[in-house]
Amino acid sequence: MKRFLHTLSVQRWDDHRYYHHSRINQSLHLASALGFLYSYWVLFRDPALAALVAWGWSMTTRQAGHFFFEPRGYDEINHATHEFKEEIKVGYNLQRKRVLMAIWALSPLLLIADPTLFGVFDAPKNAGEALRLIGYIWFIVGSAGFLFRIGQLTLQQDVMTAVVWMTKILTDPFHDIQLYHKAPFYLFHKPAPQHVAAEAEDDGEPEIDDEPAPVH
Repeated sequence: MKRFLHTLSVQRWDDHRYYHHSRINQSLHLASALGFLYSYWVLFRDPALAALVAWGWSMTTRQAGHFFFEPRGYDEINHATHEFKEEIKVGYNLQRKRVLMAIWALSPLLLIADPTLFGVFDAPKNAGEALRLIGYIWFIVGSAGFLFRIGQLTLQQDVMTAVVWMTKILTDPFHDIQLYHKAPFYLFHKPAPQHVAAEAEDDGEPEIDDEPAPVH
């Protein structure tokens, strides 16, 4: 258990310090996390709605933060190139995210090919029913992408890394709220730079800080 918790802490810290410098990105992650919590709440009652919120709101805000607002030049704070960070990324790096998001965006075209999704559902009679079918498609895409990366990490690295990453992904919404709940305040009310460095507390957990500070 001690090794598990340590590995989880390392994965979380690396993700935070390497990929969440931008105040805008941090704020978008907060918005994303709130959407994911709603998806968790309705998941077992209405998986289609959960997937529509998770993909339509949470994933788009989250990935927009990474694709459009996070700096990709040399990381002076952590002394790392963008290429290095992409190489060591345990989960979905930007290239893998591009593939996943492309699959997500194109997946509703399955309804054009076969409105019954190969006989699994009745053909939708209106826009509302079609939207719910898209929700089910997105639920399958999200589950498949999640399970695929778990299997890939198990084969490429080890079971511990895969299980830790799975735990990190499932608990990220709670952790993001803890880390970034002040990000909108800093973004709109503080004369702080747009891109900030991550800084660790004494207990090893990262926090948002006003000024850049080197990471040791």
